[in-house]
Amino acid sequence: MSLTVRHPPSLNVRYGVIEGDPTQRFTSRVEYYAPYRPGYPDALIELLEQEVQLSPPTVVADIGSGTGLLSVPFLRHGCTVYGVEPNAAMREAGERLLRHYADFHSVDGAAEATTLPDRCVQLITAGQSYHWFNVDRSRTEFLRILQPDCYVVLVWNFRQTDTTPFMRAYDALPEEWRTLPAHRPHPAPSERFAAKRQHPLFGDVEPQVRFLENRQEFDWDGFRGRVLSESSTPLPGAPRHGPMMAALRELFDAHQENGKVVFHYNTLVRYGRLHLLDSSKTE
Repeated sequence: MSLTVRHPPSLNVRYGVIEGDPTQRFTSRVEYYAPYRPGYPDALIELLEQEVQLSPPTVVADIGSGTGLLSVPFLRHGCTVYGVEPNAAMREAGERLLRHYADFHSVDGAAEATTLPDRCVQLITAGQSYHWFNVDRSRTEFLRILQPDCYVVLVWNFRQTDTTPFMRAYDALPEEWRTLPAHRPHPAPSERFAAKRQHPLFGDVEPQVRFLENRQEFDWDGFRGRVLSESSTPLPGAPRHGPMMAALRELFDAHQENGKVVFHYNTLVRYGRLHLLDSSKTE
């Protein structure tokens, strides 16, 4: 199945209270993001099969699809996926990763202006990206492209901070080594905030929330790449890059087992149908 998408809008989409354009925030991180950011556990598909009637014919719009990490499990399950991504470098990385999937379609669009036709998808997903969206505009767009009584699924991988000595040591790295841009976007949501039941995207009905286990195992090169995939980490050539890498090497050597360290995550899954807000209901 292939849909006809609209020409990408020329407007400069603004996301919430962010100054500047957050869609370009990860352009310099693509080489690290694609291979080193965590994917999503197999249990995600099992959960959605039970809870939202996910099946191979389902047509999915993966919003803010980035390098395609969340698209992968749906494509493996046999779904058709439209990866909607506004950042050209991230979108091209996703196209390379998913080039062998005939049912993946790359779309130059944003949450607030996907360019997809009306009522064309049966599931909307967003992995690690929803906190960048303008809630009101993306909600309007989701209601436009989603078929009636279908679901939206928001997913985040939250790094555990206090479950192992390594995770505690990593979480204690000095904050001053991080890069703080002049116009700092609002940060990714905390696990506690993201898990709150009330949520404006879903209107008058509380979405469901589930937690799944996830993990990554890294050698030194992988660990270094994982850290550099974060938008706040100083890149090679930045003043704080050298001191931070030295500290990371020391941390790795102190905690590695058989040349590997393990990142543990809680994968938060929020899902529900979209309903009209009280103020939007017609009489």
